[in-house]
Amino acid sequence: MFDRKEVDEWNKDIDIPGLIAGCRHFVLDMDGTFYLSDSILPGSLEFLRRVKETGRDFIFFTNNSSKNGEKYIEKLKKMDCIIDRSQIMTSGDVTIEYLKTNYPGKKVYLVGTELLINDFKAAGIELVQDGADIVVIGFDTTLNYEKITRAADYIREGKIYLATHPDYNCPVQGGFIPDVGSFLDMFAASAGGRRPKVLGKPNRETVDMVVHRTGWKRDEIAFVGDRLYTDVATGVKNGAHGLLVLSGEADMNTVRESEVRADAIFADLKEIGSYLK
Repeated sequence: MFDRKEVDEWNKDIDIPGLIAGCRHFVLDMDGTFYLSDSILPGSLEFLRRVKETGRDFIFFTNNSSKNGEKYIEKLKKMDCIIDRSQIMTSGDVTIEYLKTNYPGKKVYLVGTELLINDFKAAGIELVQDGADIVVIGFDTTLNYEKITRAADYIREGKIYLATHPDYNCPVQGGFIPDVGSFLDMFAASAGGRRPKVLGKPNRETVDMVVHRTGWKRDEIAFVGDRLYTDVATGVKNGAHGLLVLSGEADMNTVRESEVRADAIFADLKEIGSYLK
């Protein structure tokens, strides 16, 4: 539950107007930040209007690799938020770019949904069941025991091992569902503790991709989201800003227990928008 007094106490030594004045470009999380499941959060569209009115920019970035950019565009349109493909990035996009740059021509076993599989194929990445050089774990909402077994075998064999993002839970209406971070703990238990290179937020590859695609200055970018260990950490650990909203996963108990310190904490996007001048 949101506690105004507790948040104000935490923010008391922060020059929030000055901080927000320096934020010219917002990288917005989606699940738990802009909407929750299929319902837009109050004030989200108002925030985007304020961003545009004050001459700033925004893009959406989600670690949820179970869907692709086009699917999110359709979802946002139903919420009266109209964007184009250049205004959204996913951890799947970062993973594809990383594979093409670092492992061109390698064969990949992908644990992922049909949408993610189609994006990998469209990017020219060869996906295989047998003889893979690399195993990639995405947010597969169609995960089954056959996929788990095959991926675990590759991990035990020492194949190159990647994950699209580290989130443990995906927020939905009424609670949460297990996400990639939970899958990775399962694989570690089965495969001798082996861990992958993790992409998406909060890793530097995400910030590098945002800077490369948009041309924005790193110190003018604010990553906004409901998770300290991904959304906020992406900014504060990579030369940008990290703003926490308490509209999704995190609460003040999470704040007190986390090693990641947000630049500031807000109830939601609407409250951040109230500081845009």
